[in-house]
Amino acid sequence: MGKITKENKIIEALQFGNQEAVAEVLYSFGMHCLGCAMSRGETLEEAAAVHGIDVDELVEAINDVLK
Repeated sequence: MGKITKENKIIEALQFGNQEAVAEVLYSFGMHCLGCAMSRGETLEEAAAVHGIDVDELVEAINDVLK
């Protein structure tokens, strides 16, 4: 299985593997927009920029829970 990258959309990250674990990571970074319509079209990089989050740290944390 591949890895999540900053170019993946939020919805893709959620559908990639353990949805609950990925959601917990996103919530822990302050991204409470999982039910938001933007999560379907926004990349992790775009969302991280809006929320002032380091996208590389976010992607690393997501990939860590998907191992």
